[in-house]
Amino acid sequence: MAAAKRRPAKAGPAVDLRGEAVHWDFRKDMSYGDYLGLTTLLSAQKPLSGAHDEMLFLVIHQSSELWIKLCLHELTAAIRHIRADDLGPAFKMMARIARVQVQLIQSWEILSTMTPFDYASFRGSLGKSSGFQSFQYRMLEFRLGNKNAAMARVFAADKQVAAQVRAALTEPSVYDESLALLARRGFKIPKSRLQRDFSQPYAADRRVTAAWREVYRDAQTHWDLYELAEKLVDLEYRFHLWRFSHMKTVERIIGNKMGTGGTSGVNYLKKALGLTFYPELWEVRTEL
Repeated sequence: MAAAKRRPAKAGPAVDLRGEAVHWDFRKDMSYGDYLGLTTLLSAQKPLSGAHDEMLFLVIHQSSELWIKLCLHELTAAIRHIRADDLGPAFKMMARIARVQVQLIQSWEILSTMTPFDYASFRGSLGKSSGFQSFQYRMLEFRLGNKNAAMARVFAADKQVAAQVRAALTEPSVYDESLALLARRGFKIPKSRLQRDFSQPYAADRRVTAAWREVYRDAQTHWDLYELAEKLVDLEYRFHLWRFSHMKTVERIIGNKMGTGGTSGVNYLKKALGLTFYPELWEVRTEL
């Protein structure tokens, strides 16, 4: 019995554009690509090797820098609103940062599809470049409250970048501004935590823990401060998830090799996991 001939699949119906006022001619008008600067953006990926996976590496890190840029935009504005006792807009901005952090965490899932052999095929092309040198990441870390002046040294060669990083280091963080807000609301925040060298790491104080404990125990009265506390915890929680995902991805791809920027690689990343930005907000959980 002869096999039945297969009929070619019929093409689906084309989208009916009748009645649509589509603008086709962009010789004089701004297009989507013009607005987004796509010619510049999509030409920024310049692999230095012939390795297939270098494009993945570039896209992941460049897109992460764009997301971090948005985080900085939102966090800088949130700090300004907290300073002005205007918490509504600050909450929206902090919630947006938390959603962006989900995207940053997910990026490591995509990068983890690269095998050790894939990475080794182009790692030599990176030279001494490393994520350790991301000035936006360092600014974000400083504005969140994890201050470490030594980390700013790597940006000294670029005066403009160094000035931006220095500003993020020396200005009050989102936590510093939150404590100042507690003090304005009548909570007993010690002056040593309000008037200090903001470029130095923050040190926990039992009196600050007591203030947050009062907020949590009467959340109905202090609802906006209670929500602020939880927004802060959410940011730090997701930041640590990002760091953990980074560490495990690096471990999966290069094991215990040194980082391209000179750090000990995975061992260095493991050290960072023990850092705490808002110690009193974690301590108060034990006491409630």
